[in-house]
Amino acid sequence: MKYEIKCSKCSRMSPSMVDFECSCGSPFETHLHFGFERKKIRKRNYSLWRYVNFFPYVKEKEIMSLGEGWTPLIKFSDGLYFKLDQLNPTGSFKDRGSTVLISALHKLVKKAGGYISEDSSGNAGASIAAYAARAGLNAKVYVPESVSGPKFNQIKFYGAQVVKVSGGRNKVAEEAQKPEKRKFYVGHILHPLFRDGIRSLAYEIVEQLSWHVPERIYLPVSAGTLFLGVISGFKHLVESNVIETIPKIVACQTKQVSPLYHRFKNLSYTPPERITSIADALVSVNPPLLNLMLKRLREANGDAVIVEEDEIFHAFMELAGKGLFVEPSSAVAYAAYKKQLKNQETSKDNKTVIILTGTGLKTTLEP
Repeated sequence: MKYEIKCSKCSRMSPSMVDFECSCGSPFETHLHFGFERKKIRKRNYSLWRYVNFFPYVKEKEIMSLGEGWTPLIKFSDGLYFKLDQLNPTGSFKDRGSTVLISALHKLVKKAGGYISEDSSGNAGASIAAYAARAGLNAKVYVPESVSGPKFNQIKFYGAQVVKVSGGRNKVAEEAQKPEKRKFYVGHILHPLFRDGIRSLAYEIVEQLSWHVPERIYLPVSAGTLFLGVISGFKHLVESNVIETIPKIVACQTKQVSPLYHRFKNLSYTPPERITSIADALVSVNPPLLNLMLKRLREANGDAVIVEEDEIFHAFMELAGKGLFVEPSSAVAYAAYKKQLKNQETSKDNKTVIILTGTGLKTTLEP
């Protein structure tokens, strides 16, 4: 058996590819039982699917792709690199998870005459809607009432049905998961195949650095799909003896939305009654994968940083001034890097990759 999907807590096997949660209430995880081999990369495929051999549950003829992945890794200064994942087809890193998830499940959903359901603060909803459109699937996307206008419009243009839900982010998830006839919930946060698609990012970073490992990676964290996927990818490369160590993964959060940071530092966290941060893609104050994130962050000997609103804004403006127009939520990672640089917790000599996760074309900020 090349892979298993099993519970992250009790190790129970997932009964079906569409299942997202174990009967014990814990999330499923994908476990690979094969190594990463450089010779198995499809060198002429300049998309995520150059790694098709490392996603054994996807049949090649059933791949639903929009050309996602293999985004540029640019050297910016000294040892600093930016991974431009905002250049994915729908403008965010979420396309990595969507292409893998939809490729694996679309035939099964169609055969049952069903439609897919997703909950999102915006980017993942747009991404799932786009890949559902590519696969000819009907999709219903549940979003918070406060969803950003450009993201809301994007989801609608892809042809998905959008349901606005009042209340917090968890309430949106509850509505999306409510059983309905022929409804298949494929929520990107809980579904293990979505998270698994994100590990392609680790493969790309290492391949684009000529199989060298950066010392540090900074990425924004909210629900945890990016964070968990990247760690999973690096872990697979280490276990396959392709690289020797996992880079220091730095989880970057806003002061308002920072449950992982507070748990990691053993501090109490009281979420705000209302989130007013300009980083409007980072809204998970009580993420369902928090325990798993904490466990993986400690195992990987990573770190966590929080940044203030003015730090995010200055980082956003500085990136734009350098030609990189990203969402403020993406700028959180750069703000955290600058903070650690200032506090001498890292050095310009360290080979560092900052993952830019979403395009600035999605922001509602005005100059």
